[in-house]
Amino acid sequence: MTSPLPQYGFEGMREPELALIPGGSFLMGSHCGQDNERPVHRVHLDRFGLARLQVTNQDFRIFLHSTAGLPPPFWNDVRLSDPRQPVVGVSWFQAARYCEWLSTALGNLYRLPTEAEWEYAARGGVEGAAFPWGNTPPDSRPRYADRWKHGPEPVGESEPNAFGLFDIGENVHEWCSDWFDADYYAASPERNPQGPEHGERRASRGGSWRHHIKIARCAARSSIPPAFQYADYGFRVACTL
Repeated sequence: MTSPLPQYGFEGMREPELALIPGGSFLMGSHCGQDNERPVHRVHLDRFGLARLQVTNQDFRIFLHSTAGLPPPFWNDVRLSDPRQPVVGVSWFQAARYCEWLSTALGNLYRLPTEAEWEYAARGGVEGAAFPWGNTPPDSRPRYADRWKHGPEPVGESEPNAFGLFDIGENVHEWCSDWFDADYYAASPERNPQGPEHGERRASRGGSWRHHIKIARCAARSSIPPAFQYADYGFRVACTL
């Protein structure tokens, strides 16, 4: 069994650099995607902050040291352990605990984004955009065929979207706060939807370095049980403003 890392407080912690996402409304979902992306419906959101970068191994190491936590799987895999790469193998519970720890340390309300917040932010203010950059296919992106050969890339190296978010929709799947329900859109409230009250799987968004198609559409939904720890699952933090 892996031993806990020693505890030493908040030394080395960096405050997340947040993109300020303005309040507004958008059409959530897609007529062209999977059944769970329908019905397309209008959602109104209050403003919020969303980290410009995915949480990195360097960030997560400080959390582990501070809390004497156990490292996630793949922590010592040389393909996945660069300090600048997004942390992977993190369960939903670990991601939620990280947000709680960060809130205590910095005094702001950090949390995981909702599915609605994530999709709205990924679209960069462009109504109906299929991808964070627009509607052209992923393989049209620069160096697409040469990227993600053996793991996720260091964060912040691709072009940001219009809201200043890096790697949104790519690199690793990102945990969301919501429970997942394939039929939720039919009953979703119009303002600030939080997802179902109960469930067996937690929602996630974005593409993965392990997939054949590496970059996901903004509306594409995915989910796994919250205790699962996969080599292509990470997260970024949101902040209530």
